[in-house]
Amino acid sequence: MGGAPQGPAGTGKTETTKDLGKGIGVPVYVFNCGKQMTGVSAGNLIKGLAQAGAWGCFDEFNTIRIEVLSIVAKQFLMCYDAIRSFMITNDAEFSFDEDRIRVVTTMGFFITMNPGYKGRAELPESIKVQFRPCAMIKADFILIAENMLLSEGFREAKVLSSRFVTLYMLSEELLSFQIHYDWRLRAMKSLLRMAGKLLRLASSGTTEYHVMKSALKNFNLPRVISNDKPIFEMLCEDLFPKLQVQSESDKNFMECTRRILKDPEMIKK
Repeated sequence: MGGAPQGPAGTGKTETTKDLGKGIGVPVYVFNCGKQMTGVSAGNLIKGLAQAGAWGCFDEFNTIRIEVLSIVAKQFLMCYDAIRSFMITNDAEFSFDEDRIRVVTTMGFFITMNPGYKGRAELPESIKVQFRPCAMIKADFILIAENMLLSEGFREAKVLSSRFVTLYMLSEELLSFQIHYDWRLRAMKSLLRMAGKLLRLASSGTTEYHVMKSALKNFNLPRVISNDKPIFEMLCEDLFPKLQVQSESDKNFMECTRRILKDPEMIKK
């Protein structure tokens, strides 16, 4: 059987699936589902995962049209039956949409859902019985950040995690809406890993507060639009006061970029 984590956005459904696969050494491929998905396109994805022995995480699975869900249910069942048959009869191949493919027993399928949201279809029973449901609740971002900082070697993880999460929550509320902004768990994890790298490269006189503020600025300022930069920098100064940090940049790269912008013909040279 597969797994079906469900819950509101930002509760870590996809991240949990990815971390579980990482923990046992299985590649995990994430696919964003939608109304444009057909039985053929879903079948090609499932067939590829089955032959590779990889896991597939189908995000927003209940946005697929109801008539396509019935086809996908049959395709999932073919793979699960093949695994069960292999365990009993040791049959190394099975039929999938008129093709004979090899059984790789590490293949697995996960579906994530936001129940009750507009445009979400109710899953047919033929799909539900193939997946173990798992209810997800809103994650404790501060506790997650504290544990990640501790694993990266920070001694002041408790204080830093609280300030870091507060900054991201305020940024989400106060900054303008932009499609490329992300202040949720995925972006937090990426920044915390970057902060760990900066801590390991930092000189002996650099405090952990300097490292975190530097990571926050270097990671976020390049993607913050000019109108939002004063607000973001003000938030950084309020949460990390009286700390002077320099933005990390490749001076040679910046100089080449300026020259090309002034003279586009340099690209040909």
